[in-house]
Amino acid sequence: MAPLKDTYTLPAAADMHVHLRNAPGGAIARLVTPTIRKGGVDTVFVMPNLAPKPVTSVDEAVAYKKALMEIEPGVEYLMSLYLHESVTVEEIRRARGEGVFGVKAYPRGATTNSQWGVVSFEPFHDVLKAMEEEGIILNLHGEVPSNPAEGVTVMNGEARFLPVLRDLAAKYPKLKIVLEHCTTADAVNAVRELGENVVGTITAHHLSLLVDDWSANVHHYCKPSAKTPEDRRALLNAVVTSNGKFFLGTDSAPHDIKSKKPGKGNHAAGVFTQPYALGYVLIALEEGIARGDIPAELVTEDALRGFFSEYGRRFYGLPPATRQIRLTRGAARIEESLRYEGEEGSVEIVPFRAGEETWGVEWL
Repeated sequence: MAPLKDTYTLPAAADMHVHLRNAPGGAIARLVTPTIRKGGVDTVFVMPNLAPKPVTSVDEAVAYKKALMEIEPGVEYLMSLYLHESVTVEEIRRARGEGVFGVKAYPRGATTNSQWGVVSFEPFHDVLKAMEEEGIILNLHGEVPSNPAEGVTVMNGEARFLPVLRDLAAKYPKLKIVLEHCTTADAVNAVRELGENVVGTITAHHLSLLVDDWSANVHHYCKPSAKTPEDRRALLNAVVTSNGKFFLGTDSAPHDIKSKKPGKGNHAAGVFTQPYALGYVLIALEEGIARGDIPAELVTEDALRGFFSEYGRRFYGLPPATRQIRLTRGAARIEESLRYEGEEGSVEIVPFRAGEETWGVEWL
């Protein structure tokens, strides 16, 4: 008998970390934005690290949301700003009223389009205080950029960042903080140790991948990178024992196949999971049970409901989902690739676990 049931009826999911790329005028946005609802998700927190310019003003965030709604109006888009020297206290004061829920901090040089990112949080004290007062969330890419001279690599960059997380939580005790895409047992423990205002998101792919997987497959390479079996075990246990401290944030990061397999230069960092994220999580949990990483009795409907939907909405101050979805084992198969051709250009994206059987999603 399979460790999980064959069907689950759950509230619509909320994905609190997505990359939809440039809109309007972006072929990737045209391709991936409609896949949100296909995956059983009706609410997303949208990343601001666009190129050639990130989203640093409320007006830019509002325009971006409008463009996304023209592509797919059936999704609630929670917008964000990119923490940058041009972000002012005045922008923070008007943010929530315009649908901006958070400010994303990227350590400079740590990941895709982070070249405008943060070197130190000290210059942002007034902005952070205003965020604390206005209920605007600080979303952290919790990773120190690799620096071989200082012994920092993709394997320990997250652990090196955790003192920064602790300092921010101590200095701004009422600031709501999300440590995004946790990849290590150290990060899970840090989030658990800190107050209720500090939570973490966990992706679908980090529940399956290890360092050996992404070192051999460009479509598994992301930042922060997957780590060790012990770290993966900690993430799986965090999903099923979250109690509100951890919830879904897929960090679904679409890149055209030419960026993942360039003729020269580095491979783009990102794993695309948007259309099948919930199924990926269920598969990872079942694989974890088979390995002995988690007890089967912890994978309850309450745990899934909380991780997929309830905990993220609650932290972001949203009401519960009004729609339900049904997940059915083996009712879908992941495409080998997704393609778009139009006046915006052409793009091909390879999803995680391409070609495999997965869980189907039905809206009720």
